[in-house]
Amino acid sequence: MLGTVLGLALFALIGIGIRLLMMFTIQQRRERMNRQINERLRTLIAAYKVLGGSFTGNLTVDPTHLRDLRQSGEPIPEGDAKAALDPIRDSAAGSDRARRIRDSVEAALSDIILLGTEEHVRLAERAARELTAGRPVHTHDLVVSLRNFIREALDLDPIPPDLAIPMQGPTRPSSSGGRGRGGNENSRQGAGGRGGGGAGTGTGMGMGAAGLGAGLGLGGGENPPSPDRNL
Repeated sequence: MLGTVLGLALFALIGIGIRLLMMFTIQQRRERMNRQINERLRTLIAAYKVLGGSFTGNLTVDPTHLRDLRQSGEPIPEGDAKAALDPIRDSAAGSDRARRIRDSVEAALSDIILLGTEEHVRLAERAARELTAGRPVHTHDLVVSLRNFIREALDLDPIPPDLAIPMQGPTRPSSSGGRGRGGNENSRQGAGGRGGGGAGTGTGMGMGAAGLGAGLGLGGGENPPSPDRNL
């Protein structure tokens, strides 16, 4: 009986150990999958905000590489020559905002190609090919696909089909507030300098006028008396 009890205890102990090992392994795998899913969702949500953060204005991504190619004298494909010579596009390409939008969109497309689903990768690949060819790109289809996937992954209700959500485009970069504050401070300093210069000029003119009056008064006292007064 003692051997039987020891055998049963050993068997139960081995079973509990195997169960604990399996639970620990499954828990580690589940935590790893949760981290991967969270990182994937975080990256795709950030890409969604970049690609679909605006509803008004210019909703296309305008690549500036064609303008750079024309300035450097390299040949431009015939299909893109008309678009490259467009003055409206030239002015848009010359702005720093268009360049920053393009850089942000390219980074978001790279993240989507890395972590997106097959549909996301196909849409991102098509947008990347359009950018490489130098043609303006609409990101609305990719934004809709990302939105549906994110809402489904977060167990959110689908968007009602009767809603007419306007077309979405890339997020416009916000202007830096430090530059404006620096400009205001510089303007205030310039105004203070001009005020100080004006005050100094006024003081100098006043002192010059006082000195001139004092000199005239002293000069008048040193003049010899007139002959009429002596007579």
